[in-house]
Amino acid sequence: MTTLPGNQQLIALAGQVLEVEAAAILSARARLGTAFLSATDLLFSCSGGGRVVVIGMGKSGHIGRKIAATLSSTGTPALFVHPAEAAHGDLGMVTPHDVVLAISQSGKSDELLRVLPYMKRHRIPVVAMTAKADSALAQHADVVIDTSVDREACPLGLAPTASTTLALALGDAIAMCLLQARGFTAEMFAVTHPHGTLGRKLLVSIADVMVSGAGIPTARESATIREALVNMSRAGLGFVNVLSGESALVGVFTDGDLRRALDGDIDIKTVTLGEVIARKFVTIEASRLAVEAVELMEQHKISSMPVVDDEGRLVGAVNMRLLLQAGVV
Repeated sequence: MTTLPGNQQLIALAGQVLEVEAAAILSARARLGTAFLSATDLLFSCSGGGRVVVIGMGKSGHIGRKIAATLSSTGTPALFVHPAEAAHGDLGMVTPHDVVLAISQSGKSDELLRVLPYMKRHRIPVVAMTAKADSALAQHADVVIDTSVDREACPLGLAPTASTTLALALGDAIAMCLLQARGFTAEMFAVTHPHGTLGRKLLVSIADVMVSGAGIPTARESATIREALVNMSRAGLGFVNVLSGESALVGVFTDGDLRRALDGDIDIKTVTLGEVIARKFVTIEASRLAVEAVELMEQHKISSMPVVDDEGRLVGAVNMRLLLQAGVV
């Protein structure tokens, strides 16, 4: 039965792996220059309707898929095409408007090299990420980004480790440079991530989560506290909107107000809302973001509020529970 090395040996090995991979990235940082700028310019040039087509075999392919995903989510349309499948029909996915980002540490992956003639024939620009400047891939590419490393982090010197980490980091660097060049914003990011936390915060409005219509808890200021409790309990929002005789919003009555009224030995059967409500209260417009309601509630230490239109008319109600269900908290 084989036993693992001691804990200290494992920690030392793990630390060495991180050091080797970090050194590979820092070494590449010192090499950044004209080639990297030319590559980003070429990849940016396809923004007129083309895409970045990422290809790579084996571990380089796995890295390529992640790079394509990062590009797509940050404003640069991209897709990954498996070079082996490309030679069996998937080359039809690559158009003359595209730019190819080809990844191969050795620069001599057979599957990748077999599809390069198609790129040349259709005058599709190729950016190569390879460690071998004299490789076939480098020779056929329009721009070459150097991904050479002093050594792999694998103790056997065999498994791609430092080289794949560097390729991934360079892909991220390219994506971030293109993001900035395109003026890509957090709002744009949210559009392509509607189910993510950021998407919910930047896309979900008060109108999307509020209670509206017959669901809005309301009571006239002439109503007794007891009468108002019926609508408050039915809505389950922890408050009721108080309206004047002309249906104008004049205040709110909350669970907290009810407790204070009871502590003051007030007869809820006879005392009207108009006698106890505070005339100063917080509202929010239906057009604003739901996350802004969260900020207002935290600022004023409340858990619910009326929703109004641009002219201050009551159109809904919202509380912290609804905001939690919408995922914006």
